[in-house]
Amino acid sequence: MKVENEDKKSLNFIENIIEEDLKEGKNKGEVYTRFPPEPNGYLHIGHAKSICLNFGLAEKYNGKCNLRFDDTNPEKEEEEYVNSIKKDVQWLGFKWEGEPKYASDYFDQLYSWAEKLIEKSKAYVDDQTAEEIAAQKGTPTEPGQESPYRSRSVEENLKLFREMKAGKYKEGEKILRAKIDMSSPNMHMRDPIMYRIMHKPHHRTGDKWCIYPMYDFTHGQSDYLEGITHSLCTLEFEVHRPLYNWFLDQIIDTGYRPRQIEFARLNLSYTVMSKRKLLELVEKKRVTGWDDPRMPSISGLRRRGYTPESIRDFSDRIGVAKRDNVIDVGLLEHSVKEDLNKKATRVMAVLDPLKITITNYPEGNIENLETINNPEDESMGSRIIPFSREIYIEKNDFMEDPPRKFFRLAPGREVRLKSAYIIKCEEVIRDEKGNITELLCTYDPETRSGSGSTRKVKGTLHWVSAPHAINAEVRLYDRLFNDEDPDGHKDKDFKDFLNPASLKILSNAKVEPSLKDVKALDHFQFQRIGYFCADQDSLPGKPVFNRTVPLRDSWAKLAKKS
Repeated sequence: MKVENEDKKSLNFIENIIEEDLKEGKNKGEVYTRFPPEPNGYLHIGHAKSICLNFGLAEKYNGKCNLRFDDTNPEKEEEEYVNSIKKDVQWLGFKWEGEPKYASDYFDQLYSWAEKLIEKSKAYVDDQTAEEIAAQKGTPTEPGQESPYRSRSVEENLKLFREMKAGKYKEGEKILRAKIDMSSPNMHMRDPIMYRIMHKPHHRTGDKWCIYPMYDFTHGQSDYLEGITHSLCTLEFEVHRPLYNWFLDQIIDTGYRPRQIEFARLNLSYTVMSKRKLLELVEKKRVTGWDDPRMPSISGLRRRGYTPESIRDFSDRIGVAKRDNVIDVGLLEHSVKEDLNKKATRVMAVLDPLKITITNYPEGNIENLETINNPEDESMGSRIIPFSREIYIEKNDFMEDPPRKFFRLAPGREVRLKSAYIIKCEEVIRDEKGNITELLCTYDPETRSGSGSTRKVKGTLHWVSAPHAINAEVRLYDRLFNDEDPDGHKDKDFKDFLNPASLKILSNAKVEPSLKDVKALDHFQFQRIGYFCADQDSLPGKPVFNRTVPLRDSWAKLAKKS
């Protein structure tokens, strides 16, 4: 079904292909996509792009999208990963067609097709080691060598393959290979491995199988069995496409074939996108887990405070390309800032507190002051915050000998307290070591916010009433790597570029009383500081906050300049 009122110029190249197929009546006018992760790790921001693309196209063209787990390697796959992937897809706001599907659902059919290839002399059992096979592969410019076992008879190959299935042989003793062309310029067509022996239980099939199909022998047939119309893959699978088609040509006699279309994967600056390398960080405890807020995993981004809307917006902004490129991580940060700016409540939080006593404010007096929750959305209303004689401000909002353009607090200077009064610093109190421990200030009672006072000062500070302040732990997260391309140095390990300042924990922060009993993933803007969310480690009366992003938006500034 064609989408009405679409600007043709806005279509990406995949949408153009789909619209042309619909125009020609292919696949009975249906669009059926799939998101096919391997359950061998948690999903990351690159997978989020693929999720948004596959499910988004299905939504746009009133089609369907499967969630299929390509679970062909029991050595690396776990039910934990399956559950995390389901959670991530749902959190992003998508719903898959029917029940989740698994490549393991098709193991019986794949085995039957493997025997069919043997019967057609298109597959054979090889006794060589992986090292011997690799040595015979040749190079892209030189043909490979045929296996000495390539000429085995159909009968012998069937017997050996069935014995492999029955568990007669050890791992590595035998494999099943397709018989294609050892001189093909495409290395993937040089008698690729179809099955290997693995005496390991599968997370779904248990001990039923001790031979498992390779990914390349599974992926295309799974698409076919599910009736996928448009099989979207990243560019590295372009050279695999002839092999997928070859397998289907040998075993299928229908005219239908899934149409594979390749697009550029997401490469993000200051980020590693390899699941294998991210797993290494987890296993070597360089991070606290897959959901560490510094990780590019979807679970890590969620815990850090990223919203599904911001990730979907980011995926839409970067578009779909045919060539690999690197996206500035600042664009991802910009997307979440834009989203949180519209929905996050503005609150008072002092991360590095300095005490102020307002000497002319009545002792024991408490005022309830009204402050707006979000100036971007009046429907979010307002709340009451307490004001008292003793308050906290940020230490860096005071300087004894400030430069000319320092518009915060200094001896003899005035500032406005957000939603409260104008105060003036009268005296600095120090301890025996000379450290500043307290400021004595006076306030102008005629300057309460909302009272109609016309007196103005240049600086406005956030603050928290000391008697009402809630102690909080604040985790200041920064980028995990301090190099723009941590994975691009051939002479260095990517872990050499881990940012030692990627996490700073502040254990003495003071927050307003409304934040006493926050719930995990509640979002806030700490006034003048940045966007934060409540962490899952929060306890009643003991909140923990993760910094999502600071307020400063370098991407927005660059966009304005350009």
